[in-house]
Amino acid sequence: MRPNPTAAGAREWTALAVLTLPALLLSIDNTVLVLALPELSADLRPSPTQQLWIMDSYGFLIAGFLVTMGALGDRVGRRRVLLTGAAAFGVASVVAAYSGSAEMLIAARMALGIAAATLMPSSLALLTTVFVDAKQRGLAVGVFIGGFMAGAALGPLVGGALLESFWWGAVFLVNVPVMLLLLLVGPALLPEGRGSGTGSLDPLSVLLSLATVLPVVYGLKELATEPGVLAVVALLAGLVTGAVFVRRQRRLAEPLLDLRLLERPAVRAVVGLSVAVMLVQGGAYLLMGQFLQLVRGLTPWESGLVLVAPALALVAGSLLSPVLARRWRPGTVLACGLAVAAAGFAGLATVDVTGSLTMTVVALAVAFGGMAPVGALGADLVLGSAPPSRAGGASSVVETAGELGIALGMAALGTVSAVLYRSALAPSEGAGTLADVVADAGASPAAAALLPAAREAFTGALATVAVGIAVLCVVLAAVVPRALRTVAPVGATPDTTDTADTADARAE
Repeated sequence: MRPNPTAAGAREWTALAVLTLPALLLSIDNTVLVLALPELSADLRPSPTQQLWIMDSYGFLIAGFLVTMGALGDRVGRRRVLLTGAAAFGVASVVAAYSGSAEMLIAARMALGIAAATLMPSSLALLTTVFVDAKQRGLAVGVFIGGFMAGAALGPLVGGALLESFWWGAVFLVNVPVMLLLLLVGPALLPEGRGSGTGSLDPLSVLLSLATVLPVVYGLKELATEPGVLAVVALLAGLVTGAVFVRRQRRLAEPLLDLRLLERPAVRAVVGLSVAVMLVQGGAYLLMGQFLQLVRGLTPWESGLVLVAPALALVAGSLLSPVLARRWRPGTVLACGLAVAAAGFAGLATVDVTGSLTMTVVALAVAFGGMAPVGALGADLVLGSAPPSRAGGASSVVETAGELGIALGMAALGTVSAVLYRSALAPSEGAGTLADVVADAGASPAAAALLPAAREAFTGALATVAVGIAVLCVVLAAVVPRALRTVAPVGATPDTTDTADTADARAE
């Protein structure tokens, strides 16, 4: 069994700061290129396809390698994998900063994605080793998840600040000092954590994992931007490969991903809820970014500044929810948060082309603050339910669910909003997307005349999607308490029903 819980001291909380800073940075790297792309495009002259790879290859490779790297940490040591990944991330950042061609930058971005995949599950899994006390671990996971969530919104701000004084490569060089800090203090602050398994990684499972996640994420993202046959084929191919992957994991004595974790009803419920909430957040970021820039006319930098408020709400919710979960059941805390999120999205449904932008941002901040407990409490519940020997694999489940949820949200909500947008415009007007209309408005009188109607149509679509999300949040708020009824408040003695369900997971 696990050792008796002991309170964490200054050393452990310092270790949390060391682990959270790279998580914040990795999330920033997902969006930091938004403002740097024009400048690097003028310098490197990438083709349109190469531009897409420069932007997307990082996220694709993170999603694809999370499961593999989580399992690797469980076998060879999470601190070892973490520090190796930090060194690789720092080197790849330098290569990216001084890339002399689009091909070189794409390769560097891919290397950054693989290195990031080593950092994320190892960092989260190490929290279970550093923080033994359940209450303190819950707060630590909340801090970690809050830092990661904040990074996505801070990316454009960091990029804009750096580009004010430096060239585009500076957005990558900022990674180097953080990774050096991790390499310098990590060996002294972080304990080594590893599982009891000594088997090597199954090469076929690794290939099947990549062949599952990469096509699914690619297909979902393509469906959100340019729906076509290729996107559907990629998505179906990934799902078929995923079925083969699952079947193989059930047969192996040392599986790449221990699916027994997902056999527990509470864990399944949390993972499903995480996918749903990240779907909403990914779609909301996509639609709000378009609204702020194409409808309200803000620059990417100004849009990023506006979205700081929702990002801060995510951080606040992630920090507050573990404290609330000490007194009330996590299911109750999550349900209350989802009810708050529903109210926020209901407020967002009043969005207007020329109305108060402040009220729109406040509504989005309330919505995101209400959804924040899902990330913090969900990650802690999954980690707490997994055997210590499988903490890395459990972390990869949480993070992969988040990546898939974001991609699915962009595809699903992007598609729904596009259908609503087109249906609101007269077919005879022959309008393209709102981005097309805005781009053509300066040169085409017809596009300029259509622009007000196109903006109204997009805003109406956003409002309708917000209503749908509010209804979804209400449904989830009603279902979650029952789905997690066996999960006791953090640090409390679990119910006997919960003990029967998860005792094998807590034992070594």
